[in-house]
Amino acid sequence: MPTTTITQVVPGVQAFYDRNLLSRAQPNDVHGRFGQKRPIATRSGNQIKFRRYSQLAAATTALTEGVTPTGSSLAVTDITSTLAQYGDFITLSDLVSMVNQDAVVTEATDVLGDQAGTTIDLTRRDVLVAGSNVAYATAAANRLALVTKLTGADLDKAIRFLKNQNAKFMKEGISPTDNVGTGAIRKAFIAIVHPDVEFDLEAISGFRAVSDYGSQQGVIEDEIGAYKNIRFVTSTNAKVWTNATTSLTAGFKGGSSNDVYATLILAAESYGVSPLSGQAMNTYVKALGSAGTADPLEQRSTVGWKATTVTTILNQTWLIRIESLASA
Repeated sequence: MPTTTITQVVPGVQAFYDRNLLSRAQPNDVHGRFGQKRPIATRSGNQIKFRRYSQLAAATTALTEGVTPTGSSLAVTDITSTLAQYGDFITLSDLVSMVNQDAVVTEATDVLGDQAGTTIDLTRRDVLVAGSNVAYATAAANRLALVTKLTGADLDKAIRFLKNQNAKFMKEGISPTDNVGTGAIRKAFIAIVHPDVEFDLEAISGFRAVSDYGSQQGVIEDEIGAYKNIRFVTSTNAKVWTNATTSLTAGFKGGSSNDVYATLILAAESYGVSPLSGQAMNTYVKALGSAGTADPLEQRSTVGWKATTVTTILNQTWLIRIESLASA
C-alpha cells in the first residue's frame, strides 16, 4: 500500500510561496448530465429494472358493424442493471501533516474529488459509446477504414436516423432576437464532442456558435454551438480510440495510425443514471491512529472516496455515435 511521505510532498524550508496551490486541469462531468435520474433506495437490492411498454400498431382496419374486433395486448421490455462500486484513497504519513505548510488533507480531498468525478464520467461514457448504433464519417466501412473528419452530411444522417426512430428532442428551441448576427436555434438532440472534433465542427457550413444564439437563456454548461437539430457540448472525456485505423492518413491526429473520435448524439430518455441513494458519492477521512493496533505509533492517516452507481442505455435507437478522425 503506497504511503504519501515527505519524499513526495516536500516541506518548504524558510521559503515564502503562494499557498493557493495550482489549479488542476480537470475535465467536466458531462456524460451523466443528460440521462434520466433514477436513484435506487438503500436496502432494495443491488439491481434496478426499467420497463418499457411497446407501442401498439395503428388500428387502420375499419370496424365491421356489430362485430367485435380481435383487440390488442400489451407487450413490455424489461432492462435490468446492477450497481457497481468505484473508489480510491490516499495514505498520508504523520510527518506530512506535521512539517508541511499546506493543508494536505484538504488538498488530498480535493484531488480525490476530481478523480472521483472523472472516474464516474468515464464509466458512464464507456456504457454510452458501447451502444449498438454507429455511423462512420463519410460512410466508411468501419473504424479501421476511417480516413476523414466529421461532415455536415454525417450529422444530417444521424438526425434523420433519430427522427425515424421517433426519438424525442432533449432541448426546446431558442427564439431569434433583433441582435445583429444572431438567429433562432431549433429543438435539438444533445451531442458530446471532443475539443479536437470541435475544431472541425466549427468549419461545417450551418454550424452556429453559442455566441450567435438569439438568446443566451437556456444555454447548457459547456455548450459550444448548434447544427440544425443538434446542440453540442464539449469535453476532453469524450471517447478517443488512439491509433485505431489501418493506416495513417496525413493531416489528421494520430501516431502510428490515426486516432478515432466518438461524437455521441443523445435523445431524451435514451439512458438512465442510477446512484444508490445516500451512497452515490462519499468521502472518508481516517485520522492518525484510527486503525488501532494496525497503526500503533499513529503514523498513517487516509483520505478516500467511494461511489455506488450504474448507467443504463434504455433505448438503443435513441442514441447514435459518429466515429471520425480529427484534423491535426
